[in-house]
Amino acid sequence: MIKLENICKTYNIGSVNETVLFKNLNLSIKKGEFVSVVGSNGSGKTSLLNIICGSIPVDSGRFLLNQKNIINENEHVRSKFIGRVFQNPQKGTCKNMTILENLSMADNKGRPFNLTKGITKRKIEGYKEKLSRLGLGLEDKLNVPAGSLSGGQRQALALLMATMTPIDLLILDEHTAALDPKTSETIMQLTNEVVEEKKLTTLMVTHNLKFASLYGNRLLMMHQGEIIIDDRDKTIDIPILLDTFNNISIETGN
Repeated sequence: MIKLENICKTYNIGSVNETVLFKNLNLSIKKGEFVSVVGSNGSGKTSLLNIICGSIPVDSGRFLLNQKNIINENEHVRSKFIGRVFQNPQKGTCKNMTILENLSMADNKGRPFNLTKGITKRKIEGYKEKLSRLGLGLEDKLNVPAGSLSGGQRQALALLMATMTPIDLLILDEHTAALDPKTSETIMQLTNEVVEEKKLTTLMVTHNLKFASLYGNRLLMMHQGEIIIDDRDKTIDIPILLDTFNNISIETGN
Protein backbone atom coordinates (compact mmCIF):
# COMPACT_ATOMS: atom_id res chain seq x y z
CA MET A 1 0.00 0.00 0.00
CA ILE A 2 1.23 3.48 -0.91
CA LYS A 3 -0.15 6.56 0.81
CA LEU A 4 0.44 10.26 0.42
CA GLU A 5 -1.04 12.07 3.41
CA ASN A 6 -1.64 15.83 3.64
CA ILE A 7 1.14 16.71 1.22
CA CYS A 8 1.82 20.45 1.01
CA LYS A 9 4.22 21.98 -1.51
CA THR A 10 4.81 25.64 -2.29
CA TYR A 11 7.31 26.84 -4.86
CA ASN A 12 9.33 30.09 -4.54
CA ILE A 13 8.23 30.78 -0.97
CA GLY A 14 8.44 34.46 -0.04
CA SER A 15 8.92 35.69 -3.61
CA VAL A 16 6.52 37.36 -6.05
CA ASN A 17 6.40 34.01 -7.87
CA GLU A 18 5.21 32.06 -4.84
CA THR A 19 2.91 29.27 -5.98
CA VAL A 20 0.99 26.86 -3.80
CA LEU A 21 0.81 23.62 -5.77
CA PHE A 22 -0.32 21.02 -3.24
CA LYS A 23 -2.40 21.82 -0.19
CA ASN A 24 -3.18 18.71 1.86
CA LEU A 25 -3.04 16.34 -1.11
CA ASN A 26 -4.04 12.76 -0.26
CA LEU A 27 -3.63 9.70 -2.44
CA SER A 28 -3.72 5.96 -1.73
CA ILE A 29 -2.61 3.28 -4.18
CA LYS A 30 -3.28 -0.38 -3.49
CA LYS A 31 -0.69 -3.04 -4.14
CA GLY A 32 -0.90 -4.19 -7.75
CA GLU A 33 -2.83 -1.17 -9.03
CA PHE A 34 -1.81 0.36 -12.36
CA VAL A 35 -2.76 4.04 -12.08
CA SER A 36 -2.71 6.42 -15.04
CA VAL A 37 -2.45 10.16 -14.33
CA VAL A 38 -3.47 12.84 -16.83
CA GLY A 39 -3.81 16.60 -16.63
CA SER A 40 -2.77 19.81 -18.34
CA ASN A 41 0.64 21.42 -17.99
CA GLY A 42 1.16 22.76 -14.47
CA SER A 43 -1.46 20.46 -12.93
CA GLY A 44 1.09 18.86 -10.61
CA LYS A 45 1.64 15.52 -12.37
CA THR A 46 5.41 15.70 -12.58
CA SER A 47 5.74 17.26 -9.13
CA LEU A 48 3.73 14.34 -7.74
CA LEU A 49 6.20 11.87 -9.23
CA ASN A 50 9.19 13.90 -8.06
CA ILE A 51 7.84 13.99 -4.50
CA ILE A 52 7.28 10.23 -4.52
CA CYS A 53 10.78 9.58 -5.87
CA GLY A 54 12.37 12.08 -3.50
CA SER A 55 13.61 14.42 -6.25
CA ILE A 56 12.02 17.42 -4.54
CA PRO A 57 11.20 18.00 -0.84
CA VAL A 58 7.76 18.75 0.58
CA ASP A 59 6.78 21.43 3.07
CA SER A 60 4.79 18.96 5.15
CA GLY A 61 2.99 15.63 4.93
CA ARG A 62 3.80 11.94 4.93
CA PHE A 63 4.65 9.34 2.30
CA LEU A 64 3.88 5.86 3.56
CA LEU A 65 5.29 2.86 1.74
CA ASN A 66 4.27 -0.44 3.31
CA GLN A 67 3.21 1.51 6.42
CA LYS A 68 6.65 3.15 6.82
CA ASN A 69 6.97 6.92 6.47
CA ILE A 70 9.84 7.58 4.02
CA ILE A 71 9.15 11.26 3.32
CA ASN A 72 12.62 12.20 4.62
CA GLU A 73 14.53 9.48 2.79
CA ASN A 74 16.91 10.64 0.05
CA GLU A 75 16.27 9.90 -3.61
CA HIS A 76 19.06 7.32 -3.87
CA VAL A 77 17.61 5.43 -0.89
CA ARG A 78 14.14 5.34 -2.43
CA SER A 79 15.57 4.12 -5.75
CA LYS A 80 16.20 0.76 -4.08
CA PHE A 81 12.46 0.07 -4.05
CA ILE A 82 11.15 2.53 -6.65
CA GLY A 83 11.89 2.01 -10.36
CA ARG A 84 11.52 4.99 -12.70
CA VAL A 85 11.40 5.34 -16.48
CA PHE A 86 11.82 8.93 -17.67
CA GLN A 87 10.39 10.79 -20.65
CA ASN A 88 13.87 11.19 -22.12
CA PRO A 89 15.19 7.74 -23.18
CA GLN A 90 18.73 8.95 -22.47
CA LYS A 91 18.05 9.33 -18.75
CA GLY A 92 17.43 5.68 -18.01
CA THR A 93 20.62 4.29 -19.51
CA CYS A 94 24.31 5.19 -19.73
CA LYS A 95 25.13 5.90 -23.37
CA ASN A 96 28.85 5.08 -23.12
CA MET A 97 28.24 1.68 -21.54
CA THR A 98 27.20 -1.40 -23.50
CA ILE A 99 23.79 -3.00 -23.14
CA LEU A 100 25.44 -5.76 -21.10
CA GLU A 101 27.12 -3.27 -18.77
CA ASN A 102 23.89 -1.31 -18.32
CA LEU A 103 21.98 -4.47 -17.44
CA SER A 104 24.66 -5.60 -15.02
CA MET A 105 24.58 -2.24 -13.21
CA ALA A 106 20.77 -2.43 -12.93
CA ASP A 107 20.90 -6.06 -11.81
CA ASN A 108 23.27 -5.20 -8.97
CA LYS A 109 21.30 -2.18 -7.74
CA GLY A 110 21.26 -1.97 -3.98
CA ARG A 111 23.86 -4.69 -3.51
CA PRO A 112 27.20 -4.04 -1.74
CA PHE A 113 30.25 -3.48 -3.91
CA ASN A 114 32.84 -6.24 -3.49
CA LEU A 115 35.25 -8.29 -5.55
CA THR A 116 32.73 -10.81 -6.89
CA LYS A 117 32.04 -10.83 -10.62
CA GLY A 118 29.33 -8.46 -11.79
CA ILE A 119 28.84 -10.44 -15.00
CA THR A 120 28.81 -14.23 -15.31
CA LYS A 121 28.00 -16.59 -18.17
CA ARG A 122 24.76 -17.57 -16.48
CA LYS A 123 23.77 -13.93 -16.05
CA ILE A 124 24.55 -13.18 -19.68
CA GLU A 125 22.23 -15.96 -20.80
CA GLY A 126 19.56 -14.58 -18.47
CA TYR A 127 19.97 -11.09 -19.92
CA LYS A 128 19.66 -12.45 -23.46
CA GLU A 129 16.46 -14.26 -22.52
CA LYS A 130 14.98 -11.08 -21.00
CA LEU A 131 16.00 -8.99 -24.02
CA SER A 132 14.55 -11.52 -26.48
CA ARG A 133 11.12 -11.04 -24.89
CA LEU A 134 11.21 -7.41 -25.99
CA GLY A 135 11.19 -8.51 -29.63
CA LEU A 136 13.63 -5.79 -30.67
CA GLY A 137 16.70 -7.88 -31.45
CA LEU A 138 18.66 -6.46 -28.54
CA GLU A 139 19.72 -9.92 -27.36
CA ASP A 140 22.22 -9.94 -30.25
CA LYS A 141 23.63 -6.51 -29.37
CA LEU A 142 24.92 -7.02 -25.84
CA ASN A 143 28.25 -5.37 -26.63
CA VAL A 144 26.73 -2.39 -28.43
CA PRO A 145 26.83 0.96 -26.55
CA ALA A 146 23.37 2.07 -25.40
CA GLY A 147 23.96 5.46 -27.02
CA SER A 148 23.83 3.89 -30.48
CA LEU A 149 20.31 2.48 -29.98
CA SER A 150 17.14 4.07 -31.30
CA GLY A 151 14.89 5.96 -28.89
CA GLY A 152 12.44 3.08 -28.70
CA GLN A 153 15.15 0.46 -28.14
CA ARG A 154 16.73 2.59 -25.45
CA GLN A 155 13.42 3.15 -23.70
CA ALA A 156 12.67 -0.57 -23.79
CA LEU A 157 16.08 -1.19 -22.24
CA ALA A 158 15.38 1.44 -19.57
CA LEU A 159 12.06 -0.26 -18.77
CA LEU A 160 13.79 -3.62 -18.40
CA MET A 161 16.50 -2.10 -16.19
CA ALA A 162 13.98 -0.34 -13.94
CA THR A 163 12.19 -3.63 -13.24
CA MET A 164 15.08 -6.10 -13.04
CA THR A 165 15.27 -6.09 -9.25
CA PRO A 166 12.26 -6.41 -6.91
CA ILE A 167 10.57 -3.02 -6.46
CA ASP A 168 7.51 -1.79 -4.59
CA LEU A 169 6.54 0.85 -7.14
CA LEU A 170 7.17 1.53 -10.84
CA ILE A 171 7.06 5.17 -11.94
CA LEU A 172 6.44 5.91 -15.63
CA ASP A 173 7.17 9.57 -16.28
CA GLU A 174 5.58 10.24 -19.71
CA HIS A 175 7.85 7.46 -20.95
CA THR A 176 6.34 7.35 -24.46
CA ALA A 177 6.10 11.12 -25.07
CA ALA A 178 9.44 11.43 -26.89
CA LEU A 179 8.74 8.55 -29.26
CA ASP A 180 6.92 8.36 -32.59
CA PRO A 181 3.35 6.99 -32.52
CA LYS A 182 4.22 3.47 -33.69
CA THR A 183 7.12 3.12 -31.27
CA SER A 184 4.97 4.55 -28.47
CA GLU A 185 2.41 1.79 -29.04
CA THR A 186 5.17 -0.84 -28.92
CA ILE A 187 6.63 0.52 -25.68
CA MET A 188 3.19 0.73 -24.05
CA GLN A 189 2.43 -2.87 -24.97
CA LEU A 190 5.79 -3.95 -23.55
CA THR A 191 5.10 -1.91 -20.43
CA ASN A 192 1.74 -3.58 -19.91
CA GLU A 193 3.28 -7.03 -20.35
CA VAL A 194 6.02 -6.30 -17.79
CA VAL A 195 3.56 -4.81 -15.28
CA GLU A 196 1.15 -7.75 -15.59
CA GLU A 197 3.87 -10.41 -15.50
CA LYS A 198 5.57 -8.97 -12.41
CA LYS A 199 2.31 -7.73 -10.84
CA LEU A 200 3.87 -4.31 -10.30
CA THR A 201 2.21 -1.42 -8.53
CA THR A 202 2.51 1.28 -11.19
CA LEU A 203 1.96 5.03 -11.47
CA MET A 204 2.04 6.37 -15.02
CA VAL A 205 1.86 10.03 -16.00
CA THR A 206 0.86 10.55 -19.62
CA HIS A 207 -0.64 13.14 -21.95
CA ASN A 208 -2.02 10.34 -24.12
CA LEU A 209 -5.67 9.87 -23.14
CA LYS A 210 -5.87 6.74 -25.27
CA PHE A 211 -3.08 5.07 -23.30
CA ALA A 212 -4.56 6.32 -20.02
CA SER A 213 -7.91 4.73 -20.81
CA LEU A 214 -6.63 1.50 -22.38
CA TYR A 215 -3.95 0.58 -19.87
CA GLY A 216 -4.18 0.14 -16.14
CA ASN A 217 -7.15 -0.25 -13.82
CA ARG A 218 -7.46 3.26 -12.40
CA LEU A 219 -7.34 6.76 -13.89
CA LEU A 220 -6.67 10.09 -12.19
CA MET A 221 -7.05 13.57 -13.67
CA MET A 222 -5.23 16.43 -11.95
CA HIS A 223 -5.82 20.17 -12.10
CA GLN A 224 -4.05 22.90 -10.14
CA GLY A 225 -2.59 20.44 -7.66
CA GLU A 226 -5.85 18.61 -6.99
CA ILE A 227 -7.25 15.27 -8.11
CA ILE A 228 -10.50 16.17 -9.85
CA ILE A 229 -11.29 12.73 -11.30
CA ASP A 230 -10.54 9.38 -9.66
CA ASP A 231 -11.98 6.65 -11.88
CA ARG A 232 -11.23 3.39 -10.06
CA ASP A 233 -13.20 1.17 -12.40
CA LYS A 234 -12.26 2.86 -15.71
CA THR A 235 -15.91 3.59 -16.50
CA ILE A 236 -15.51 7.12 -17.86
CA ASP A 237 -15.62 7.30 -21.65
CA ILE A 238 -12.77 8.89 -23.62
CA PRO A 239 -15.04 11.66 -25.07
CA ILE A 240 -15.92 12.79 -21.52
CA LEU A 241 -12.27 12.73 -20.50
CA LEU A 242 -11.33 14.64 -23.65
CA ASP A 243 -13.96 17.31 -23.06
CA THR A 244 -12.84 17.76 -19.45
CA PHE A 245 -9.19 17.86 -20.49
CA ASN A 246 -9.84 20.38 -23.28
CA ASN A 247 -11.87 22.64 -20.98
CA ILE A 248 -9.06 22.64 -18.42
CA SER A 249 -6.46 23.31 -21.11
CA ILE A 250 -8.41 26.28 -22.44
CA GLU A 251 -8.92 27.59 -18.91
CA THR A 252 -5.18 27.41 -18.15
CA GLY A 253 -4.06 28.66 -21.56
CA ASN A 254 -2.38 25.41 -22.63
